[in-house]
Amino acid sequence: MVRDYSNTVSSGHIIRRASPTGPTERSRQPMKVMTALFRPTDAVDRARVLQEAGASGIFTFEGPHDVFTPLVLASGVRGLDVMSNVAIGLPRNPIQLAHQANDLQLLSEGRFILGLGTQVRAHVERRYDMPFEHPAARLTDYIRCLHAIFDNFQNGSKPDYQGQFYKFILTNPAFIPGPIDHPRIPIYVAGVNPRMCRVAGEVADGFHIHPMHSTDYLRDVVRPAIDKGAKMAGKSVTDLDLHASVFTVLGETEAERNASAAQIRAQIAFYASTPSYRVLLRHHGFEDLGKKLSAMARVGEIEEMAARVPDALMAEVSISSDFGSLGPALKARYDGLVQRIATYYPIPDDDPIEKWAAMVKSFAAT
Repeated sequence: MVRDYSNTVSSGHIIRRASPTGPTERSRQPMKVMTALFRPTDAVDRARVLQEAGASGIFTFEGPHDVFTPLVLASGVRGLDVMSNVAIGLPRNPIQLAHQANDLQLLSEGRFILGLGTQVRAHVERRYDMPFEHPAARLTDYIRCLHAIFDNFQNGSKPDYQGQFYKFILTNPAFIPGPIDHPRIPIYVAGVNPRMCRVAGEVADGFHIHPMHSTDYLRDVVRPAIDKGAKMAGKSVTDLDLHASVFTVLGETEAERNASAAQIRAQIAFYASTPSYRVLLRHHGFEDLGKKLSAMARVGEIEEMAARVPDALMAEVSISSDFGSLGPALKARYDGLVQRIATYYPIPDDDPIEKWAAMVKSFAAT
């Protein structure tokens, strides 16, 4: 008999019925400030510095280094959440990822969050050489398979998961790590479009909001779509944690702000040129801009793309501030919408950490 894992993710949750956009007791809890950690060479020392600056947790991303190695090294820093933001799920098979996640949960004593994303077709098919068809359905099946494997690890249950894309039907005691003290490994899903938001609501514990977002888009599209998926599992959007990485134009002088704005504008142009993000552009009336930027990218006009990003779009998807005002500005913008927040770019190594510590302190005090 094939066990039904469709609602496994909701076990242990308190089910609440609330407006997908209205404040709840849970949404009023203090937001956690996260920050990026991406090098394995100094992961432990850097994690300690970031913790002393007030960060609640650190996250890694799929870049020039393995997404999990820095988390393994930093997992011993007590009191600091460790999170993948994100690991690309589809190129990895579920059993290997389950072992990695289980070990990280063991090493961190329950402070690990497994953030998963699908990437875009070109990268999955041409960089990872893996299939991409039906990414939302595939990721849904993937997460259900992970829960079946975690159940086997923790409880010794029979491997009997057979889904549309993945199956787990064979193991033996030599491959079962056995129970751990914190078996509930939170899984977050990353996305932009409503379909992936519904996946998160249905089978995940949290959602990674793409940095290419606006607060209007969160209220009008993301949270209602998550809620729609959550209702399929007897939950609501208020049962999930939402994490937002924020484009931040930051500087103490006009020159610093201009340099930061140029960097952010180029990043927005890059994302806006990708068809996956046109739903956000359409929401704000910039769909034609996305098509123009896609055309420019195809012919290699990369350097010219940033100049096409209008100030109106910058204002929707980024926040501009000095350090002294950043904490309160972030709190005002995202209070009641998310549970975790971070600036998009990692804290530079040569930046005085005291500035960031003051920002976190002002954020918490607001």
